[in-house]
Amino acid sequence: MKLKVTALSVFIYMGAAAQNIQNNPGSNHGNKFEQLGTILPTPNVYRTASGAPGHAYWQNRADYDITTYLDEEKRNLKGSETVTYYNNSPDDLDYIWLQLDENQQSSVKKADFQFSSSLPQASNDQQLKVSEFPAKDNGFGVNLEKVTDFSGNPLKYTVNKTMMRIDLPKILKKGEKFVFKIDWNYNIPNRIKMGGRGGYENFPEDGNDLYTITQWFPRMCVYSDFHGWQNHQFTGRGEFALVFGNYKVSMNVPADHIVAGTGECKNYEQVLTSDQFSRYKKSENASEPIEIITLDEAKKAEKTRSKQRKTWIFEAKDVRDFAWTSSRKFVWDAMKVTIPENNNNVMAMSLYPKEAYGLYRPYSTKAVAHTIKTYSEYTVPYPYPVAQSIEAANGMEYPMICFNYGRTEKDGTYSEGIKNGMIGVIIHEVGHNFFPMIINSDERQWSWMDEGLNTFTEYLTEEKWDNKFPSRRGPAHTIVDYMKLPKDQLEPIMSNSENIIQFGPNAYAKPATGLNILRETIMGRELFDKAFKTYSKRWAFKHPEPADFFRTMEDASGEDLDWFWRGWFYGTDPVDIAIDKVTIATPDFDATPKEAKDIKYKVDKPLQNDFTDISKIRNIEDKTISFEVDKDKSLQDFYYKYNRGLEKVDQNKEYTFKSESSAHLNNKEREILKNITAYQIDFLNKGGLVMPLIVEFTFEDGTKITDKTSAQIWRHNELKASKTYYFDKKIKSIQLDPMRETADIDTSNNTWSNDGSSTTTSKFSVFKAKQEGATRGASNGKLNPMQAAGKK
Repeated sequence: MKLKVTALSVFIYMGAAAQNIQNNPGSNHGNKFEQLGTILPTPNVYRTASGAPGHAYWQNRADYDITTYLDEEKRNLKGSETVTYYNNSPDDLDYIWLQLDENQQSSVKKADFQFSSSLPQASNDQQLKVSEFPAKDNGFGVNLEKVTDFSGNPLKYTVNKTMMRIDLPKILKKGEKFVFKIDWNYNIPNRIKMGGRGGYENFPEDGNDLYTITQWFPRMCVYSDFHGWQNHQFTGRGEFALVFGNYKVSMNVPADHIVAGTGECKNYEQVLTSDQFSRYKKSENASEPIEIITLDEAKKAEKTRSKQRKTWIFEAKDVRDFAWTSSRKFVWDAMKVTIPENNNNVMAMSLYPKEAYGLYRPYSTKAVAHTIKTYSEYTVPYPYPVAQSIEAANGMEYPMICFNYGRTEKDGTYSEGIKNGMIGVIIHEVGHNFFPMIINSDERQWSWMDEGLNTFTEYLTEEKWDNKFPSRRGPAHTIVDYMKLPKDQLEPIMSNSENIIQFGPNAYAKPATGLNILRETIMGRELFDKAFKTYSKRWAFKHPEPADFFRTMEDASGEDLDWFWRGWFYGTDPVDIAIDKVTIATPDFDATPKEAKDIKYKVDKPLQNDFTDISKIRNIEDKTISFEVDKDKSLQDFYYKYNRGLEKVDQNKEYTFKSESSAHLNNKEREILKNITAYQIDFLNKGGLVMPLIVEFTFEDGTKITDKTSAQIWRHNELKASKTYYFDKKIKSIQLDPMRETADIDTSNNTWSNDGSSTTTSKFSVFKAKQEGATRGASNGKLNPMQAAGKK
């Protein structure tokens, strides 16, 4: 609906509609709109105030050459790695740190970040064990066999739980590299029983194992400009901070196993049968998934237990990690997908046991292809040659490979919930190729920077998969139940991963929802998408921090979002904005408001200071100071002479301040305006978190319009705000946030109906505006005579 616009200019005075700042100038003003200031780190040559990498930005790297042997009988993994570590920092390093994540599975080597415990109401026989001090060694964790330099000389090292420090034989200076070797082994844990991201799953019906080999080799820690060594212990929750590098990995496995891993396999022709290799070559140009290992072949392989061995060789460039999987149970399908933004041809692939065939065969690889194409639109073009989804009854991500769930019932049937859950987790885990595998944030410190940003982009991708997809995270209304929780059950998003109680809502859902609110409600899609893509491009293959994200989003959009970061990311307040009262006013054409009358006044003295302060006294006493008005007679006017007692004021002289207008409207003019009604809506901020006001008006004739006011309406009073509207038709009802865009936790106070409740009525005077020649006083920035004389 558009309001009727007339040529008649009117001045409307409504005493009851005084705005927020007029009612309470400066009252209830907190810090919600203050700049983050010193909360963010000081910009420098490494990270600029714009959020971009600085001209002196640097990061170290590590290249790996690894050989490994999977012993299926003993369920043991043995490895040997040669690591080349490049010091690109400006610092001298006398030691380096590596991660031994598998120690978290050990009863004696783990970080042992315990939780409070209480008496159980029930327990099973495996859980009920006699407490032992100290704990017995369960046989898991990394066994270091040898740590040497490239020439084979032993290196001094120290293991502290899940971290390992190697003391260098000499200082590693800027621009130098250090090459060293490590031999190790560990017993592979039963991932289903013990938990964790890597291990094996045993299938009792056929006796076979499915191995997901992750966090399996000693990996370099990140040394950075913002943290130094990131060597915080791995507890099983806060994930990983890793350096980029190139990998060459050789995996020796039973000959009937199929292997998939990070990067490209360099010897498919040697490890596959001729038919399988032919099908793989065909899939390289296929627009639909082709089975490379068929279901029949996988079923047949389950019944064999080859004593022969095969070595699979993989290479990957510019990745931060390497993971792989091995099993004789796998069906394998693949297809080509082209990324339009960089014309990159990618092999989208899925590997899965027969138990998942009914779901993975029709959906998985197509979901992989859809994900990397959609994420490429919103972030950076997918740069890698491969993207893979592995069904392993869990959800975890690594470069170019991820592990997901999605199995049918034994008869091949499945529920819609399982199907949608599977598609969602595939999109999410494949999406992690972008956050944090390419935009390489520190997961150990800030889970939200990968989980939250990835969950947000997952939501955009699910929407493009199916507009009716039942996304659990992203839309504002889905975070309400979490935001309703008592304050002692909430933490700011800006919390360390280890300290978060409600991990899923805090690290995944709330940041994803916040970004969606920015995109749909605060910034708009065009501004947001440009800024989000700018962040992704700036920090691809680099190590961003939260300030880099916050600053880039503002820098690329021209929007001051500090109020939003402060409230949504640093705070725990919920959104609860209420319609407190509606005041209705109708025109009164006969009354002449006081403000429209001419004002008469006399001048008894000019404006002057009523107190001679210390500065004036000292300036008079200081003989080195001469005053300009004493030297220049052209400046010595009436005020100069009066202040020095040289001239008197004519106290009988009367001045008139002409009002802007005082004429009544004629009948024709009244007829045009008689149907206008004014509505003042008073809002209360009950939750504490400020948000835009989105108001939907429903009129008596059934039409509707919506108005959106930016959150800045709260900047002078964070508790109350009022807004006045003028319509030429009657309002039937008002609804705040009709599309549930702001995560308001109590919608019961978001509506008003014109039934007399929470309503007051009044009139406002209307008179004809003077078209020209009116004295506007201070409205044009100049003083009128009354103001110049110090009158009010």
